[in-house]
Amino acid sequence: MISFKNDYSEGAHPKILKTLTETNLEQAEGYGLDRFCLEAATLIRNRTGREDVDVHFLSGGTQTNLIAISSFLRTHEAAIAAESGHIFVHEAGAIESTGHKVIAVGSREGKITPEQIQPVLDFHTDEHMVKPRLVYLSNPTELGTVYSRQELEAFRSFCDDRSLLLYVDGARLGSALCVPEADLDLGSMAALTDAFYIGGTKCGALIGEALVIRTPSLKQDFRFFLKQKGALLSKGRLMGIQFLELFRDDLYFELARHANRMAGLLKNALKESGFEFLTDSPTNQIFPILPNPLIEDLKKSFDFYVWSTIDESHSSIRLVTSWATREEDVTALIKAIEKGRNLR
Repeated sequence: MISFKNDYSEGAHPKILKTLTETNLEQAEGYGLDRFCLEAATLIRNRTGREDVDVHFLSGGTQTNLIAISSFLRTHEAAIAAESGHIFVHEAGAIESTGHKVIAVGSREGKITPEQIQPVLDFHTDEHMVKPRLVYLSNPTELGTVYSRQELEAFRSFCDDRSLLLYVDGARLGSALCVPEADLDLGSMAALTDAFYIGGTKCGALIGEALVIRTPSLKQDFRFFLKQKGALLSKGRLMGIQFLELFRDDLYFELARHANRMAGLLKNALKESGFEFLTDSPTNQIFPILPNPLIEDLKKSFDFYVWSTIDESHSSIRLVTSWATREEDVTALIKAIEKGRNLR
């Protein structure tokens, strides 16, 4: 069974495993104050071109979202997200469990606009309601689409005018930054957001996300929040070593480009076979619409999610490529689709 179910089925890139092994018996400071974490944080600051950002390493995306958002907001404040946003759909109410409401707005292919947020602000007018305070975006979105620099600039201006925080979930950020048309890099992410995170778990690391905080008021006492929520690991070196390897020679972007390229091969082959897509995704998640009999046939040899029902005879599926996806496995899937294309 060849899996296109997610981008975290494999372990870690061999360079990371090699360094973890080579440094295994080296004694190091605990709780993220080891030389690996400090050097990795410096590398990330260098990549952003800013010395004024704080960098914290956490184990996973949901943990990062939960701790960041709950620490950034006061008790009566709420987050705004797309109706498909991870914090609204796929985190078991993690944000709500901290006492903060998530207000969902409609989205187009997973993306929202400032114009969609304004009615939320207009409706929440007084102290009898929660106060919208933070805009949550994912880049890429849950549907593989990407926000461009121009779109983030529009959000930045909108949020500044209305005293809103802008936070970006970067679980697959490498994939988004490797889309040339988006015109984004780590520097623009740091400049245009109050905080964002760089996802390692889905881009070659065993575990780990790097949270980057720019806005001074959000930095205060953040390590207290990490400790209180169980995220300040005594062996923080585990994540520091991984991000050190990912950013020492830009391995992070090399792996993201590979994942995007593998998805692009699939996307182009499916287009040539006449299939349509749920979204126009340029990243490592694609959502082709296939006949249900073909989907059932593919399930015999390939693992993937059936995403949504299109009509009584068609569904969309999610195919995800990773830093470790082999081109021969992509070719095998393409051949299987072409062989079964007449299954209607």
